[in-house]
Amino acid sequence: MQGTSQHTISVYVANKPGVLMRVSQIFARRAYNIESLVVSPALDGKFSRMTIGAAGDPKVLSHIIMQLSRLVDVVHSTEHVGTNVLQKELALIKVKADPKSRTEILQLVTHFKAQTIDFNEESLVIEVTGNSDKLDALVQMLDKHGILEIIRTGKVVMARGSDPT
Repeated sequence: MQGTSQHTISVYVANKPGVLMRVSQIFARRAYNIESLVVSPALDGKFSRMTIGAAGDPKVLSHIIMQLSRLVDVVHSTEHVGTNVLQKELALIKVKADPKSRTEILQLVTHFKAQTIDFNEESLVIEVTGNSDKLDALVQMLDKHGILEIIRTGKVVMARGSDPT
């Protein structure tokens, strides 16, 4: 799709039923694909923070953010661009690990500062955290060994310093 780019949006919302549906409908109406979604309660529990990874036309994004801010249960929404944010993602990767390939896989685990959380005769489960590029690189390196399953959380984002997220 021409003009499509990746975006990370934080939406601070009231912690009420139906809010997620209303937020996702705004993205759907504008033909934006939500690629990852992380929702967690905020500090006081009355609010939640949504971190949305989405792909679409950058020109449309400002309209989406304006429409989000008009929703009654949305306190604020922000697209995160630049380097003033911390972004992390978690992945669990189950990979085939026969005796011949196990040593190489464990070296990759060490190199990527990941950890093995399950180990048996046929496979390993690896837990890795970091930015999306790091996780993508590890997945690419493990692919030749035979990835059986991957589960990724999607990005979580926090503004650095005293800037609000």
